[in-house]
Amino acid sequence: MTALICGSYAYDHIMVFPDRFKNHILPDKIHMLNVSFLVPTMRREFGGCAGNIAYTLNLLGADVTPMATIGSDFAPYAEWMSKSGISQQYLTEIENSYTGQAFITTDQDDNQITAFHPGAMSESHQNKVSDAQGVTIGIVSPDGRDGMIEHARQFKEAGIPFIFDPGQGMPMFGEEELKTFIEQATWLTVNDYEMQMLLDKTGMTPGEVAVQVEALIITRGGEGAEIVTKDTNIMIPAVEAKELNDPTGCGDAFRSGLLYGLMNDLDWQVTGRIASLLGSIKIEHHGTQNHQFTIDEFKARFQSAFDMTF
Repeated sequence: MTALICGSYAYDHIMVFPDRFKNHILPDKIHMLNVSFLVPTMRREFGGCAGNIAYTLNLLGADVTPMATIGSDFAPYAEWMSKSGISQQYLTEIENSYTGQAFITTDQDDNQITAFHPGAMSESHQNKVSDAQGVTIGIVSPDGRDGMIEHARQFKEAGIPFIFDPGQGMPMFGEEELKTFIEQATWLTVNDYEMQMLLDKTGMTPGEVAVQVEALIITRGGEGAEIVTKDTNIMIPAVEAKELNDPTGCGDAFRSGLLYGLMNDLDWQVTGRIASLLGSIKIEHHGTQNHQFTIDEFKARFQSAFDMTF
């Protein structure tokens, strides 16, 4: 199977604030917020949802093809993709644009404040799902607004099953657009905060959402994840990480696991655990694409974590 990963490519500027945001934000002054955080260290990493998902899925040995729009500053990222063995066939360069840029500040409680410049991502609708050959499964992850709408429609019209992952793109859409995404998608994945936002925006109940997709996957950070199907609710445990270094990109790593399980016809108990372990491995490393493993190493760690194999 070949997975088409529709979403963003971006450079992540990751900064760590050696304190807690709550110590510097006055609740009664939130209407006139003016804060500055001194961040002694900063790293620039390769990121973006499509880039992160494709990277981890590729580590698992899956056939993965990302589709995204990029800027004229993409050369260092392109070199990294070549070294990683990831296809660039469906990356479209937008002239006179930057590749997406994320500026992420994390505090000691792992809270994050992010500013994002979309750049070339805003033109993602220029890419078409039909341009990619041999695709059997897909994901619509955070991207340009029009691109997400068009790619979901194109997956549906082509009869290609896909995951809808609104992520940080959720605020861009209103009630009817989100309801349309749910109707089109085969699977829906959100974190618990995004789930509540989805319910608030659509006026739907969790049950009404779940019956429209083959599975609703809700991640809950350190509490694991819940997979809701028409027949059952499955609780997936979190895996204790060796170190807690950087939560950025954990959700993308998790989604790589979902795709891997679906591509290999694994049941949800196994698929969810693969995804959970990938999130744990990612949080042990700084940046979103600095974790490495062979599939044999991953399977050994999976057996150690869950006392089962796949």
